[in-house]
Amino acid sequence: MSFAPLFDAEPAIQLHALAAMTAFALGLVQFAAPKGTLPHRTLGWIWVALMAAVAASSFWIHTIRLVGPWSPIHLLSLYTLAALPLAVWAAHRHRVTAHRRAMIALFAGALVIAGLFTLLPGRVMHKVVFGS
Repeated sequence: MSFAPLFDAEPAIQLHALAAMTAFALGLVQFAAPKGTLPHRTLGWIWVALMAAVAASSFWIHTIRLVGPWSPIHLLSLYTLAALPLAVWAAHRHRVTAHRRAMIALFAGALVIAGLFTLLPGRVMHKVVFGS
């Protein structure tokens, strides 16, 4: 394992990967920690900002081009940018079940599943984890 391919990547990919890895780690903390507390809310806002950075930075990454410069992953980014404020709004309205479902779905879909696709051959994270 070597971070050299990530350090050599363009800045958008570096930001995207750093925000995603940090959001993943923070998400695990959020799942394990008590809910509804000040630390949960504070870390939650940080997680939302990280996820927004992950989604937004994807629009400057065009290594997979299926429709012009875009790929289906960009639809996930649009979904993430729309779902984040809705999930926060659900928490604000004390709709805990809706908030929980949205956050779990974002974690699973935008971090875990999408993250697994970054391990495909030819992708930067594949080179980081498995070498060239």
